[in-house]
Amino acid sequence: MEVASVDLVNALREVLSESQVTENQTVRELHGRDESYHAISLPDIVVFPETAQQVSEIVKVANIHKVPVVPFGLGSSLEGHVIPYDQGITIDFSLMNKILEVRENDFLVKVQPGVTRSQLNKELKKYGLFFSVDPGADATLGGMAATNASGTTSVKYGVMRDQVRDLEVVLADGSIIHTGNLAAKSSSGYHLNGLFVGSEGTLGCFTELTLKVYGIPEHVMAARASFPALDDAVEAVVSILQAGIPIARVELVDKPSMKQVNHFSDTNYKEGPTLFLEFHGNEAGLKQDVEFTKEIVADHHCLDIEFETDNAARNRLWEARHNLAYAYIHGYPGKKMMVTDVCLPISELSGAIRHAREAVDSLGLTGGIVGHVGDGNYHVLLMINMNDQEEIDRAEQLNEEIVLYALERGGTCTGEHGVGIGKQKYQQKEHGDALLVMEKIKQALDPLNLFNPNKILKPKERV
Repeated sequence: MEVASVDLVNALREVLSESQVTENQTVRELHGRDESYHAISLPDIVVFPETAQQVSEIVKVANIHKVPVVPFGLGSSLEGHVIPYDQGITIDFSLMNKILEVRENDFLVKVQPGVTRSQLNKELKKYGLFFSVDPGADATLGGMAATNASGTTSVKYGVMRDQVRDLEVVLADGSIIHTGNLAAKSSSGYHLNGLFVGSEGTLGCFTELTLKVYGIPEHVMAARASFPALDDAVEAVVSILQAGIPIARVELVDKPSMKQVNHFSDTNYKEGPTLFLEFHGNEAGLKQDVEFTKEIVADHHCLDIEFETDNAARNRLWEARHNLAYAYIHGYPGKKMMVTDVCLPISELSGAIRHAREAVDSLGLTGGIVGHVGDGNYHVLLMINMNDQEEIDRAEQLNEEIVLYALERGGTCTGEHGVGIGKQKYQQKEHGDALLVMEKIKQALDPLNLFNPNKILKPKERV
C-alpha cells in the first residue's frame, strides 16, 4: 500500500479496534459487488462499526484523508449501489444488528441498520406484530431505507418511506442528527425522512431507524388465479382495485416464469399468466372480499382460482414467488440476471406489460415478467450471457425501451430497486430541472462528494 493508505488504516485503527478494520483481499472482494450484473470494484478498506459514534469517527477520518465512504448492508442491491467504484472505505453494518426497542402500544420499533427483515419479524411475532415491507431478498433495514424498498405487500401497507418515523443519520462532517420523531404526523419543518429515505448512502449513513409496524391480521387467505392472457390478468387487478377490495398482495407471474417456479420449487401450478393474491382481515370481511374477487376475475376470463387458508400452503405459495429470481438463476447456469424495474400509473400497466413482452420476444432474449402489479410496478427478469457483448447490448436496448415507455406515460425508471449507477442516465429525463435541486442538496450536505460518490447523480470530481 502507499503511504497515504497506510496512514488512513492507522487512523481508522485509532478509532476502532484491530478486528474492526481489514484490508483482507477476500473481505474486500465480498464488498466489491452486489446482486446485479454491474462490474466489480473493490474498496481499499472495510470497517465494521458497532455504534453511531464509531461511524461518526470513521466519517471524520474519511474527511481528513478525503476518501470515499460507502455504506454496506448485505449486498443484495440490484443497481450497483454498494459497489465502490472510487474505492475508499466501505462501512459494513453487520455488527450494528440490534433490535433496540419494541414499542408495541405505539406500533413502533427502533432498530440498528444491520437488522434484517426476517430477524425483525421473528422478534415482533412475540408481540403479535409484523413489519410489512418484504423485498425478495432478506435485506437489512438500513439498506431497505437507503433504496426506499417495497415488495409484495406495498399495495396495502405502503413502501419503506411510509414506514419510517425517524432516522439517526451521520452526516458528511461526522455530526449526528435525527430526521423525525415518534409522532404519527407532523407539520414541523422540512420532511427530512422523505429526503434521506431513498438517498442510497449519498447524503448520510443511517445508524438507527424508528419504523412503523402492524398487528398480525386475524385471518389471512391466499389465492392463485390463472388467465389465458397477460392482459386479462392485469385488467383483473385494475378491476379489483377499482372495486375497493382491500387486497394485501397481488403479484403477476407470466407463463415462462410459472414454468421456472414449478421447476425450482417442485410445484405443479398451472403454467400460464397467473396472479398470486392475499387477503388480510376478519373472517366475515374476508368471506365477502373473496366472493367479490371471484366475480371480478371471472369477468376477465379467469381459467381457475384456488384459495389457500392453510398456513403451510400459503407459505409455499409466497416462497415460490419470492424464490423466482433464484429459480431463473438456477435454470440458466452460466448466465447472469438483469432485472428491469419500472412503475407506471395503474391505468397504463396493461399496455406497458404487453409492450415489454413483445420487446423481449422481438429481441430474442430469455426472460419472464413479474410484478407488484397492485401498485403499477413490474420487472422483466432477463438471463444474459455476460461473455456475449451483442446479447448484453440487446438487453440494455430492452431496458431502455421499457424505461422510456414508462417515462413517456408519467411513470418512473425505478419503482423500488433504486438508481445506483444502472438508472443514473435516466435521471435528467425523469426529473428535468428538479435534478438541479437534488444536486444542490448533495453539494450542501456532502461538499467533498465523499458519500457513495457518483451514484444517483452524474459523476463529479471530488474536491
